[in-house]
Amino acid sequence: MKVIARNRRASFRYHILETFDGGLVLTGPEVKSLRAGEVSLEDGFAHMENGEVFLWNVHIQPYKQGSLHVQQNATRSRKVLLHKTETKKILGKLTIKGLTLVPLELYFSDSGYAKVKLGLAKGKTGPDKRQDLKKKDVQREMRREFSGKHRV
Repeated sequence: MKVIARNRRASFRYHILETFDGGLVLTGPEVKSLRAGEVSLEDGFAHMENGEVFLWNVHIQPYKQGSLHVQQNATRSRKVLLHKTETKKILGKLTIKGLTLVPLELYFSDSGYAKVKLGLAKGKTGPDKRQDLKKKDVQREMRREFSGKHRV
């Protein structure tokens, strides 16, 4: 498994309740851009339409050496391939108020297919975010103390 991109802000903005892995329907130039690592998951989200999951606002840079005749849209919606039972499970959970589906990471499987890890998430409030920042600071201080590189 080769990870292409991670959504680092997702764990700061959301409580991740459950994860799902699914395939992506892509065009050839998009796959080449993914292999070059030209992708951003920052503003991406997944949405259910007609019983299918689609990935929105994931920015895949148009392939530079690609055809000039075919216009490539960097933020088009892309279909996510999931099992029917997973889709039904997601649909049931998304009806609960406050839950959303966010892309956590994009990767190539061992067989070479582009995959996306989606997380069922609930948004964090301001106090939750502050608490996470405090935990991070405490862990950083503890690492400094134990490594012996702290300032006096």
